[in-house]
Amino acid sequence: MRFETVLFDLDGTVVDSGAIILASMRHATREVLGRDYSDEELLQTVGGPGLEAQMHALAPEHVDRLVDVYRAHNEPLHDELEACAGMEDVLVQLHEEGRRLGIVTAKRRATVELAFAQVPLGHLFETIVGGDETARHKPDPEPLLLGAERLGADPASAAYVGDSPFDVRAAKAARMFAVAVTWGRIHDRARLEAERPDAMVDRAEELLGLL
Repeated sequence: MRFETVLFDLDGTVVDSGAIILASMRHATREVLGRDYSDEELLQTVGGPGLEAQMHALAPEHVDRLVDVYRAHNEPLHDELEACAGMEDVLVQLHEEGRRLGIVTAKRRATVELAFAQVPLGHLFETIVGGDETARHKPDPEPLLLGAERLGADPASAAYVGDSPFDVRAAKAARMFAVAVTWGRIHDRARLEAERPDAMVDRAEELLGLL
């Protein structure tokens, strides 16, 4: 195998959460700010340094209220969450091959557990690094390095798979093999290509031949 240790982003990579993220961002900004934003404006910082930072980019003086309204709207929507197409089979195969798998996400650990209660894939991952477990966040490499440390892995011999520009930047900063996936529908292909990932894949099954 090429990489014994493979870390994954969660939203838009393992779970197909782009639609519920967008819906909750739109709900929060309408209710708190009384205005509509384009999809691009609402999603531009998703997958980066966390929900508070996303809201700060929109309205610095209303961050706390935006976060509260977002979470109240978003958490019930996890009842309709599904895995990204093909990801369950890919993760099961990687696990059966003896890969050491982990999740590194901007989501709080409690919200990760909420996602895995609906999409029962959590048992395939040896470690989960939530956004509330590190002082710095993607695109800083700290969360990825923590994930590698927990698995006893050399970052330079690990891969990180994600769907956002922040994922690619963090992987490169951590000296990991950076894999960008295009199925998340949160960030467009051009933004991912601009970060020059080590690989880009369009279907989950392509990961098996790559990793």
